[in-house]
Amino acid sequence: MITKIATTAIYVEDQQKAKTFWVEKVGFDLIRETPMGPGGSWLEVAPKGAATALVLYPRSMMKGWEAMKPSIVFECDDIDAAYERMSGSGVKFEGAPQQMQWGKYAQFYDEEGNMYVLKG
Repeated sequence: MITKIATTAIYVEDQQKAKTFWVEKVGFDLIRETPMGPGGSWLEVAPKGAATALVLYPRSMMKGWEAMKPSIVFECDDIDAAYERMSGSGVKFEGAPQQMQWGKYAQFYDEEGNMYVLKG
């Protein structure tokens, strides 16, 4: 029986730049960075205490990466505080958090132009 989602991958041009974005700007922990050869590392980042991690996978090692776009929603306890902290760290948002019937959300981008949703 499957018990959890272990990882989800984001295909990046520059793993170190992506690691800096997720760890320093978004505030995730570095979970694992294991060399996989000259093309890159197995690099995982995750929110503190999370059971699921993002793999920052090198595009150069993944044939067809351009057709594999992430669709990831991150949940947080206080979306307004998360938005302020992340914006203050240089994360680009589509706009301020918006209230919907199901809750608040905001869309943000990593430094490679991938869009994510922050849900409160």
